Amino acid sequence: MADISKKTLTELARQASLQPQEKLQLKKRDGNHLSISIPAEITYQEKRVPLSPLSVGLLVNNGHEIRIETGAGKSANFSDMEYSDAGAQIIYDHASAFDADIVLKVDPPTDEEINHLRAGTSLISALQLNDLKKEYLTRLSQKKITALAYEFLRDEVGTLPIIRAMSEIAGRASVLIAAEYLNNAQKGKGELMGGIPGVQPTDIVVIGAGAVGEYAVRAALGLGASVTVFDNSIHKLRRLETNIGRRIYSSTILPHVLQSSLEQCDVAIGALRSQDGRSPSVVTEAMVMRMKPKSLIIDVSIDQGGCFETSEVTNHENPITIKHDIIHYGVPNIASRVSRTASYALSNIFSPLLIEVAEAGGLHPYLWQNDGLREGVYMYKGNLTNHALGDRFGLISKEIDFLIAGNA
Repeated sequence: MADISKKTLTELARQASLQPQEKLQLKKRDGNHLSISIPAEITYQEKRVPLSPLSVGLLVNNGHEIRIETGAGKSANFSDMEYSDAGAQIIYDHASAFDADIVLKVDPPTDEEINHLRAGTSLISALQLNDLKKEYLTRLSQKKITALAYEFLRDEVGTLPIIRAMSEIAGRASVLIAAEYLNNAQKGKGELMGGIPGVQPTDIVVIGAGAVGEYAVRAALGLGASVTVFDNSIHKLRRLETNIGRRIYSSTILPHVLQSSLEQCDVAIGALRSQDGRSPSVVTEAMVMRMKPKSLIIDVSIDQGGCFETSEVTNHENPITIKHDIIHYGVPNIASRVSRTASYALSNIFSPLLIEVAEAGGLHPYLWQNDGLREGVYMYKGNLTNHALGDRFGLISKEIDFLIAGNA
């Protein structure tokens, strides 16, 4: 290569500097930037992560600091490198992953993880009422934590966006799981979900016409199955038909009608939910015993006790039990089975929410502005604000509006 003189290089540099140049630049940080930390989940079989690398990049480009523990996204197939390239700081110590103004998790912190929370931190995670203990609330209170249960957050139209998203995933996944366990490879009946022309379609019973039931019905119809839906709410049954845009077989939960449908079906999906944390058990063991051999039960409500008397909790490694020659699938947290999709769904909700929090001047000012976010707060600076939890555990609860106004 011919030698290039220093003078020539200087002239080239001068000319280049006169041309329009692209420049990547982060938005300038102001006093409202957020410090957010995402610890790796250590709860058994939890594979989701609350923010994807794309969402992290969005938040970093808006001037926020994201700290994420190494391996936090591994089970959702997000690498540390992807998070690092998006601008996150990778943390290699679990305890240090709780050192931030806002700690964002999927599952609630364990007893050990509560020790890692610094005083005054804001915690956003699930609450999981079924497993909640008084000591959990007491320890958060002692640390003056502001805690939000994301399953209670409401959006601008009053729906529960995270519950809705996870229910949509669980509903669709339940039918795909059914397709898997109907085939010979999983010791099923050897049937193709939906069948083919000239062969009777798969008969599916869905118990529950909420979000899980609706998306189970959508997926089943899309695969060509014949579907019957049961629910005691005529409003929910009517809404389901309206949303789907076609008539389907439906009924209130009358034991003899339900029994007849279960005897004919190939798959029964339990999708009943309860506000008090316990699903009604509407299918007795006697009903299950009269189902066709090698039929399949998928109890999506198993995390609330299940709606089949014969259901029991299983896990992703050993997902089925067989009772009375009927295959039972009883894995709670079905969304973790498709952890990457579920993580994207969580990210789509959390990332715009966090940007709005920052624009309002922080979490505490935003709580004053946003009624839907206040719905999720069960503890404000160490004060219990959920009256139902106070009644349940015999703890004093306070009105969140008064607490926020007093700190305004």
